[in-house]
Parts: sequence; structure tokens; C-alpha cells
Amino acid sequence: MMQKFPMTVEGAEALKAEIHELKSVQRPAIIAAIAEAREHGDLKENAEYHAAREQQGFVEARLADYEARLSNAQIIDVKAIEPTGKVIFGTTITLLNLDSDDEVTYRIVGEHEANVKKGLLSVTSPIARALIGKEEGEEVRIETPGGVQLYEILTVEHL
Repeated sequence: MMQKFPMTVEGAEALKAEIHELKSVQRPAIIAAIAEAREHGDLKENAEYHAAREQQGFVEARLADYEARLSNAQIIDVKAIEPTGKVIFGTTITLLNLDSDDEVTYRIVGEHEANVKKGLLSVTSPIARALIGKEEGEEVRIETPGGVQLYEILTVEHL
């Protein structure tokens, strides 16, 4: 049996939108470019043809990857889960760094949705693993490349 990977509803919607874009916009444009390049004659020395074929391979690979991700996703709607105040998959957590007094906000998402610059942490990341199961008001020690950081969980939200 194939292992399912957690994904938020928003992550699944973004993936579906990307698949739609690839199938309905990029794929037809590439097919048209290949057809046009073929009309220019000799394919061996036809740079446009080879570029279009390369682009086609790239789009088809992305499409296969995205469709596989979606088919292996266990889509979790965090809004449908009864809030417990505990950090779980899909929750948004605001943390206070007790050393620097900096506040950071993260949302725990599936591996393929993670983007630290956007505050989206992979459920498998060390920070997320340290936070899961903890509650508002708790202090958490998180191992970082720069050493151990001490945080207080200010809020846990099911957004």
C-alpha cells in the first residue's frame, strides 16, 4: 500500500490549479509551438523544435509529479478539526523567541507545501516536530543550526 502524505486543503487546491494551468495553458501552447516548428522543415537543425520538445518534456514531468503528489495526499481540513489548543498538522502557531523577543508565525503543512519564507513549515521539520502536541503558553526548546532556541507558544490557531 502506498503511504499517504498529509496536505492542507489549500495545498491541494494550489496543486489542482497548477495541474489545470499545465494541462489547459502550457501543454496546448507547446503542442502549437512544436507543430509550427515542424513546418520549418529539417528537424535536425531546428532549434525551435528542439526547445519546444525539451519544454514539453519538462511540463509533462512536472504534471506527472504534481498528479502523483495529489494522488498520494491525505488532505486534512484543519477547520473541521475541533480546536484543542494543541499544535497539530495545519495549525498556525505564533512563537515568541525568549532570547531575542522576536515573534514568528508558522503554519505546519505537508512536505510539498513547505516554504519557510512564507511561514509554511514542513510537518517533518525539526521545528514542527518540536512543536506538535504542545499547547499555548508552553515553552519549547528547539534545536537549530545556530544552537538551542527557547520559544514560548503565544497562540495556536485553526485557520
